[in-house]
Amino acid sequence: MTDAAPTIFVALEASAIGAAIRQSTWIYMTANVGHIVSLVVFAGAVAVMDVRMTGALAATSPGYVLKAARRVAIAAFVGLVATGAVLFTAEASHVITNPVFQLKLALIALALLNVTWFEFFTAPKVKSLSPLTPLPAAARRAGFISIGLWIAVAAAGRTIAYL
Repeated sequence: MTDAAPTIFVALEASAIGAAIRQSTWIYMTANVGHIVSLVVFAGAVAVMDVRMTGALAATSPGYVLKAARRVAIAAFVGLVATGAVLFTAEASHVITNPVFQLKLALIALALLNVTWFEFFTAPKVKSLSPLTPLPAAARRAGFISIGLWIAVAAAGRTIAYL
């Protein structure tokens, strides 16, 4: 445990749940594998949406792509949050003070802001467009920003263990 961490995170790590995760042969390992599987599924779904929003896959309806891939992305994101919470609980006091983890949280917040902005202001303009119709610049911009941010989140997540 890291005493420099805020008390709530020290308490979370020291809790019975934190101890059970660390002492179990299977819980941490299963959460770790689940996190990676969720990441792969999430990345695939987001990539499909973002690539379409950047103008590729133009023969498909943007509304159809968004609707189908969004469901998968949301389910995978829930999996990421659930498994990430298990991984975090096991080492909360150490991880919360890690600058790369803090960067990861900030990048996730920015990516979610991008999604929110897109959903409220841009998606309504593209959902009803026909295949091969050029997308608005805002959709292309949101797609490129999303790709960059989620790649940075994944890179930060994989770097946490090394700092």
